[in-house]
Amino acid sequence: MTNGPALIVVDAANVVGSRPDGWWRDRAGAARRLLTRIAAYAPHEPAAITVILEGAAKAAADSAFPGLDIVTASGSGDDAIVAAVAAARAADAHRSITVVTADRGLRERVAELGARTVGPGWLRERIDPGAPDTDTRPAS
Repeated sequence: MTNGPALIVVDAANVVGSRPDGWWRDRAGAARRLLTRIAAYAPHEPAAITVILEGAAKAAADSAFPGLDIVTASGSGDDAIVAAVAAARAADAHRSITVVTADRGLRERVAELGARTVGPGWLRERIDPGAPDTDTRPAS
């Protein structure tokens, strides 16, 4: 039996980097735009959403984004994502966990913990309906 809603863990760097829209000129600004769109997203099923920020994008955590759990990675963003998935799995072995990333190595690491993975396009379809997307990688 599950104790909480599904969990969606977002690899913000990977999602932001999936679209060549000039994000590299202002990483914190790009992260803020992503967080704003994710905060406005209303999943069909109840879900908790954790967004992992790393590097210069961590400055985006200075703003409030209702409904989001924002984690600023002290080191590797991938390690912070794995830690978030491991903690959620330890708290509830039956909780549905989805990690949004296209990083193959990260996908393998979280799959070992029982998480499902989807590419950035999966999230972009939900937060930017109708927007063109350059991510064509299939979800695993």
